[in-house]
Amino acid sequence: MLVRKENEIIADPTFQAILQGVVEIIEHSRQSIAVYVNQEITMMHWHVGKFVLQQINYEDKAEYGKKIVATLSQQLTWSQFVELITIEQEPKRLFYQQMSIKQRWSSRQLRKYEDAMLYERSLIAAKPEDKQIAQMEDLEPGELTPDMVLRSSYVLDCLGLSGYYSEKDLENAILQQMERFILELGQGFAFMERQKRISVDGIDYYIDLLFYHRTLNRLVAIDLKLGKFKPEYKGQMELYLKYLQRYEQRPNEQSPIGLLLCSEGNSEHVELMMLDEDNIHVAQYLTELPDKQWFIDRLNRSIAIAAEHKNENKLNKYQPPEKKKKTIIYIKH
Repeated sequence: MLVRKENEIIADPTFQAILQGVVEIIEHSRQSIAVYVNQEITMMHWHVGKFVLQQINYEDKAEYGKKIVATLSQQLTWSQFVELITIEQEPKRLFYQQMSIKQRWSSRQLRKYEDAMLYERSLIAAKPEDKQIAQMEDLEPGELTPDMVLRSSYVLDCLGLSGYYSEKDLENAILQQMERFILELGQGFAFMERQKRISVDGIDYYIDLLFYHRTLNRLVAIDLKLGKFKPEYKGQMELYLKYLQRYEQRPNEQSPIGLLLCSEGNSEHVELMMLDEDNIHVAQYLTELPDKQWFIDRLNRSIAIAAEHKNENKLNKYQPPEKKKKTIIYIKH
């Protein structure tokens, strides 16, 4: 039996030819991959540049554009750029851009919040697009608005509530799962007190939950309600906020805001009460996670109601005043 040593195999011309062929195939593949990757990177850079230029609009916003480029280059990663480019709706894209910068999200967090439909659940999403864009473009560095931080619905499936439960049961469940509750509220919330007692004219009132938001720099009073929003809740929350403003607000803080968490939604009542003007916001909490279409339908309904009332206000504004009836007085001679 003929046995060839390893060094003899390596020196064999046939083996050398095979080895050379394999090396050439690998090298060719490497070059092709490198060319493809370089093309993709180049196209990515081009798309990012085009996106930034479109957002900046140099001809009209040259100085503002320079600030945007500086800010984006310092705080957003390429992965975040690529993720933002895929968002076609401008207010939605601007929302995630601002939140990523101001709350220092990673690319993974950005994708997570997109998947959780954070924009669709934010209070700002129900406003007209031009107002959304104006509000977010006018922000100072590190600044956020309550409409961006607060949501129209909160998913509290972590509380384990089902069937019949009372407001006290809800409060106890929140306290037992405080960490998860704060995560659902969003970044920046700090828990301060439960059943905060305030006394007005010798009468005691109790705020269910009192938080402080670091970025908003203001107290946040939360009241828990079963069922739909009722008009009398507004007066109750106004009293809480006036008290907090007078006795609890510190000189460097902004005015307190109130959040009414109701187990059922009724958008038209909330829209008619114009609660935003009084720093009061209403949101629905859910003890079970619905599908994404539920959030989309709810947002569309809120937008439709807001648009309807806006059109009614325009009609009332431009409607000519009623002609006064002439009063004729007859005097008997």
